[in-house]
Amino acid sequence: MKLLIEALTKYICGFLLVGLLIFLPAGTFCYTYGWLFMGLLFVPMLIAGFVMLYKSPAFLKKRLDAKEKQQTQKGVVAVSGLMFIVGFVVAGLDFRFGWSAMPAWVVITASVLFLVAYALYAEVMGENAYLSRTIKVEEGQTVVDTGLYGVVRHPMYAVTILLFLMIPLILGSWYALIVFAFYPAIIIMRLKDEEDLLTRELPGYAAYKQKVKYRIIPFVW
Repeated sequence: MKLLIEALTKYICGFLLVGLLIFLPAGTFCYTYGWLFMGLLFVPMLIAGFVMLYKSPAFLKKRLDAKEKQQTQKGVVAVSGLMFIVGFVVAGLDFRFGWSAMPAWVVITASVLFLVAYALYAEVMGENAYLSRTIKVEEGQTVVDTGLYGVVRHPMYAVTILLFLMIPLILGSWYALIVFAFYPAIIIMRLKDEEDLLTRELPGYAAYKQKVKYRIIPFVW
């Protein structure tokens, strides 16, 4: 029950915060693409949360812990948080003042890709029981090299890049896309620091890097 209350509290706060950042700058609740995004983001999130609560409460608790201990990662989290705030506000202002003229097919395509990315996100979480929102090596942790981890070393980051780059398109804002375009660079900063930690502290990770050559994009990087 304590875990349920904690999860629901964070869920509701997240819903209210994102809604505030989108609809307040928009100056209205009659922002169809804003509601589309809210539904695409928070409905699957709620379902996934209850599934984790039922099947793996320990994993859900781990996912709720977002407090980074490393100074570099604290900076990365702060920069990414600022990016999201600015991106949502820009999207709302874009709607209010009519800066963008985005075709409906772009929004629909982005919505489909967002759901595909969400499904891949769930697959990655199912493959790696050690996956957490903070960078650390747990006692008894082993290298996962099957499934999507056999294709790239950081499938979660690959999926989140696709997921987050679709957000401004779902919101119908080309200008917000400029803001969210900084996300891959933020992820690369986080990834390099994480790989240094895993190579030092996780047995077998150095060999895994030789086995799986690509970090987030197959045949590219």
